[in-house]
Amino acid sequence: MRSGLIVAGLVLVAIGCVFTVQGLGYLAGSPMTGVALWAIVGPILAVIGIVLIVGAARTGRSG
Repeated sequence: MRSGLIVAGLVLVAIGCVFTVQGLGYLAGSPMTGVALWAIVGPILAVIGIVLIVGAARTGRSG
């Protein structure tokens, strides 16, 4: 389960980065390009992913 949380966290971080770059208009070719909503949602997803990764890493050490 720990490795699954780490993978899910990494996926969320990657998606969050893509959403942020698209929302800021640096990655063209999508209806999301240049829409400020995605520039806000992206970092939120990335932070959630980081929290998942850190939480999974901590649960492995406490045992």
